[in-house]
Amino acid sequence: MELAFTSYGMAGLARDLGGHDSPFPWNGGRRAQIRAELDAYFFHLYGIGRPDVEYILDTFQTDTGGLKNNEIAKYGTYRTKDLVLAEYDRMALCGVNLDTPLIDGENYTSTLNPTPGYGPRHPARGEAENKDAS
Repeated sequence: MELAFTSYGMAGLARDLGGHDSPFPWNGGRRAQIRAELDAYFFHLYGIGRPDVEYILDTFQTDTGGLKNNEIAKYGTYRTKDLVLAEYDRMALCGVNLDTPLIDGENYTSTLNPTPGYGPRHPARGEAENKDAS
């Protein structure tokens, strides 16, 4: 939910998913880490080995850009690949696969604090309006 509920316009979706609080602020670094954890988990669930994960991630490029080339230009490294492989390796140590699912806090712990889904929130609408009025 933290990746999708980033504005009050998404409140209906958040309610459908059991959320009742304010939206999460857009935090690029935090979002990249959450996506990396999800991507790594999906690779494990599909039984994709590390060499194939590396190959797949390396295909996200074009002659004029693409994720890989854009991130190397912006960060000096292919950040998404680095993050996904780091989480993939952490999950591999826990034995995560289709038969042994990831259970956050038991066999795997996110590096994010607070954990995904419990990140900071925008002020409630009334709080934000009161703050603007003062």
